[in-house]
Amino acid sequence: MMKGPVCGAPRCVWDLRATLGEGPVWAEGEQALYFVDIVGRAIHRYRPESGETTSWEAPNRPGFLVPLSDGTFLCGLKDGLHRFDPATGRFNLDLLVEAELPDNRINDGHVDRLGRLWFGTMHDAETSPTGSLYAVTQEAGRLRIHRQDEGYIVSNGPALSPDGRTLYHNHSPAQTIFAFDVDDAGGLSNRRVFATLADGYPDGIAVDSAGFLWVGVWQGGRIERLAPDGTRVDPIPLPARNVTKVAFGGPDYRTVFVTTARKGLSPAQLDQEPLTGGLFAFGTSIPGQRQAAFTLARSIVL
Repeated sequence: MMKGPVCGAPRCVWDLRATLGEGPVWAEGEQALYFVDIVGRAIHRYRPESGETTSWEAPNRPGFLVPLSDGTFLCGLKDGLHRFDPATGRFNLDLLVEAELPDNRINDGHVDRLGRLWFGTMHDAETSPTGSLYAVTQEAGRLRIHRQDEGYIVSNGPALSPDGRTLYHNHSPAQTIFAFDVDDAGGLSNRRVFATLADGYPDGIAVDSAGFLWVGVWQGGRIERLAPDGTRVDPIPLPARNVTKVAFGGPDYRTVFVTTARKGLSPAQLDQEPLTGGLFAFGTSIPGQRQAAFTLARSIVL
């Protein structure tokens, strides 16, 4: 088994007991971590330097949020992309998504190093393959949404390699991580199986500056790590069965933040793992990629 970055021991930095903690993202300007509780319909912020925590109620289930260039956020709620302003706590709809599929919702999202937004949708009841993978681009001052792949029951991931040439995306129920080639225009091709997992389901993905994938494993109690060639690296165990996603942050991007979830666990399981649903953090020897911001423009639905 290949050796990966050297890491410290995970510690719970916020025991908030999130029902479905997800989507951690580092806000560089604030030096703060934002993340969502999908089922709890909440946005959370954690400031590592002071330990300060803040929460906002969301009008619907939030799947992800990503930083915008003006200091606000773009948040994927069930019905579409909304601008979220932490200064006021308000949400404003910017772009409807899959209005023709009311049983779907937006799930995971990511802004790549070129400022392109990628996100997936899923079937809320997790039984039908109605989910898709999308890219959001800006053309003539407007947002445009492009379907890049489809057939997902639960889509998760999207994350890109440091050179921007490979996109990774999960079909979680199939325990499969796909890889795609990315061209200069952001188009995808050559979908292939990059890896499959046993003992759990791949949830969110983050890719560090050396190209290693860090995969939260739902029902696996660990972060699975994969080298750029797909070789398995030592996994990192956590005292929480449902590990959802990691994000790199801190001044040097050498702090790993991890969201977890209590959803679907029995009272006995929660008694055994009382920190499940908490936010965890630990250090790593290899930094993550710097978090890019997305520039919001006027919207158009295609």
